[in-house]
Amino acid sequence: MSTDAAFLERGLSSAEVAQRKASNLNRAQPPQTSRSYKQIVRQNLLTFLNLTLAIIGAVLISMGLYRDAFFATGLVIINALVGIIQEVIAKRRLDQIALLNRATATVVRDGVEAQIDPAEIVEGDLLRIGPGDQVLVDGSVVGGARMNLDESLLTGESDLIPKVAGDPVYSGSFCVSGSGAYVAEKVGADSLAGTITAGARTYNLVLTPLQHTTNVIIRLLLVVAGLYLAMVLIGAAIWDYPAQDTVIASAVVVGIVPTGLFLMITITYSMAAVRLAGKNALIQQVNAIESLSYVDIFCMDKTGTLTANKLNLTEILPIDGDEAHVRKLVGDGIASMTNLNKTAEAIATACPGSAGRVIDEVPFSSDRKWSAISFEAGASGGTFAMGAPEMLRPLLQGGDDLPAPEGWADQGLRILLVAHADEVGSLHGDDDVPALPNTMTPLAWLGFSDELRPNSQQTLQQFRDAGITLKIISGDNPDTVAALARQAGFKGNLVEISGVELAGMSESDFRQAAIEGTIFGRITPEQK
Repeated sequence: MSTDAAFLERGLSSAEVAQRKASNLNRAQPPQTSRSYKQIVRQNLLTFLNLTLAIIGAVLISMGLYRDAFFATGLVIINALVGIIQEVIAKRRLDQIALLNRATATVVRDGVEAQIDPAEIVEGDLLRIGPGDQVLVDGSVVGGARMNLDESLLTGESDLIPKVAGDPVYSGSFCVSGSGAYVAEKVGADSLAGTITAGARTYNLVLTPLQHTTNVIIRLLLVVAGLYLAMVLIGAAIWDYPAQDTVIASAVVVGIVPTGLFLMITITYSMAAVRLAGKNALIQQVNAIESLSYVDIFCMDKTGTLTANKLNLTEILPIDGDEAHVRKLVGDGIASMTNLNKTAEAIATACPGSAGRVIDEVPFSSDRKWSAISFEAGASGGTFAMGAPEMLRPLLQGGDDLPAPEGWADQGLRILLVAHADEVGSLHGDDDVPALPNTMTPLAWLGFSDELRPNSQQTLQQFRDAGITLKIISGDNPDTVAALARQAGFKGNLVEISGVELAGMSESDFRQAAIEGTIFGRITPEQK
């Protein structure tokens, strides 16, 4: 698709749109759930257990044992009803799962902007977005646009992602600041959001170990019962046993199959499903209850899971100048930024400042792990950057040999390095990749405390009591994460592994590290 100036002004023509629709290039309808109500009913009725019970019921009816037959067929009905009701509820909820809100799309066609339904978007369409708008299909940024997107629905990371010409954008993300245009490349089920939604709706029939074992036992008992029943019937025919005695003997043989076992399993699953439903848990299959009992490793994030994500700036250690100078520069730099995350908000609270005229800005990125701003604000202007020490030190003069403050990580403090340069200017290279001036020097260390979530120790102890191994995967420094983990009740030797170490490992070493490690820090979204 051409992205020259003419296309950026005109977009697709009506004829091109019609041609793409005829070629089925507007697959923007959300995918349907994998099963209909008819399929749910059929798959719950025609199970091995239900068919077994139905056969036993038919045999009992043929022998005139109507009360026992009613009990067996009653179990069929109970089994089917429990499964159908539970899975219909799950189906309805799954059908409501959507990463995309049903919003209108701003598309450029024949040189005119128009609002259309997302289902009308075709591959190659030129779409415009601004602050608050949602990216509705996957595509690539075109033109001279520069904007910041929130991709947290897709990646779980709340940090803003800057986008410029040539960068990919994904459905399900939102434009927070800036504006621009992008060309639709993947729509509907082909988009990232469509793929994730379809995966969440996918129905997979997986039998649990208990169901496997029960099925094997029932099959064996059916074989034994069939052999004995054949022997009884043959014996009755040879020796002309009374019909009543034959029926009684046959009923005893059929009783080898434990029909009550099915009822017990069904009731157990049902009661557990009701309890979990009360805690807003979605159960797609009732046997998923049993699967929970086999979980032996639980991986969690730190921010928002182990901690309450309430950061406070508690420590400032100047490297160049005094603390008052650092507070003034840091405060003015944060006040000038257009995009503030939790860390920046904590700094703004502790170090109030005055906003200056912004020359250029690089928002924080989970991959890059640093942010920067070039601004003019009187004596405190210049270029200001802050980020993870491991990522920022190599970009600074004298940064490689700069040790982090001793003891901060052991206290569970989140550590950031602040750097400064007097000159102002662009923070992007010729290829528009974020870059810092080569005159940047370390300015100060900042230490942030993070509050543990209430009852976190009690919750984690319940996992340990259940024999579940706990691991933490975080974007913060491994030492800091380990210190917070110990405060939360983690005990023993915590094996710390950084994302930098993982990136250099072979696949076999990576697997071994994943098994042996306890604390994984400085992890990128892709590594998560």
